[in-house]
Amino acid sequence: MDRKAVRVGVGVFLIRDGRVLLGERRGSHGAGTWALPGGHLEFGESIEACARREVREETGLLVSGVRQIAFSNDIFTDAGKHYVTLFVLGEGWRGEPTVKEPDKCRRWAWYHWNALPAPLFLPLRNLRRQGFVLPVGR
Repeated sequence: MDRKAVRVGVGVFLIRDGRVLLGERRGSHGAGTWALPGGHLEFGESIEACARREVREETGLLVSGVRQIAFSNDIFTDAGKHYVTLFVLGEGWRGEPTVKEPDKCRRWAWYHWNALPAPLFLPLRNLRRQGFVLPVGR
């Protein structure tokens, strides 16, 4: 029996001066869209550990605290993929993000929640459709 699996993704909100960090995706599904730092939850990994690992691998930033805040159900019809994305708030970080995986991200930039770039990665679009309000950050 050939069944497709539902994957779990983790998206990490890093907030500075009321703006959220977004990266322009490249090289995988969602290429050309803007997304939070994040990635796949690995077997046996905690959501918090995944968030810290992905932020470090993608941006070079070290996150000390992680708080769970929301989720979305994301069906990528064209790519034949289905994800549940867990959104967390990364706390206790500092510095400037750098592109650590240029094959996956073109650039990082800070955006106000009410003035995000387009197009957004599907999980972030779905979160906005739910009426999500950006948590208070640094």
